[in-house]
Amino acid sequence: MRVVVLVLLLSVLSACGSTPSQINNVCSVFDQKQGLFGGWYSAAKSAERAYGVPASVLMATIRIESGFAGRARPPRKKILGFIPWKRASSAYGYSQALDGTWDRYKRETGKWGAQRSRFSDAVDFVGWYHATSNRTNGIALNDPYNLYLAYYAGHAGYSRGVWRNSLQMQKSARKAASMANSYAEQMRRCGR
Repeated sequence: MRVVVLVLLLSVLSACGSTPSQINNVCSVFDQKQGLFGGWYSAAKSAERAYGVPASVLMATIRIESGFAGRARPPRKKILGFIPWKRASSAYGYSQALDGTWDRYKRETGKWGAQRSRFSDAVDFVGWYHATSNRTNGIALNDPYNLYLAYYAGHAGYSRGVWRNSLQMQKSARKAASMANSYAEQMRRCGR
């Protein structure tokens, strides 16, 4: 009996920290990340209810940002092409939230224990950020292209239109919008 409990506990713990496979299929991601307390689907739907942003948009943002890797960071710059140096930014976790933006999220929501490497916190952050884009920039909560542009450029950068001269930002936003639309269709088909 103890062995069975230990095996179950180890499988649950290993599933919590691992990156899901088949990340282009959101139903598969949700199936792989079922937990004792509801899992990723429950967390995404909770953020959807809290902020009004469709779960498909939240999941697509995280998919594009980190590929669902909880400890993702930007690569280090290299000195002389091989000596590791500083990272390009403080982005970290599922949402790739910057230190200052994460601190603002915790301050505004009162979620002082939130961690960027915890999926439920990261998906809530993305919902909060997109809802802030709605209030600040008037972006519709079901507009994944412009929500992602504001996520990438920042609220002030989006307002200034910095994305207009950035093919990379536009390409990433198109990819996020396409992923959100695919995820929405997949969720419809698998009854979520």
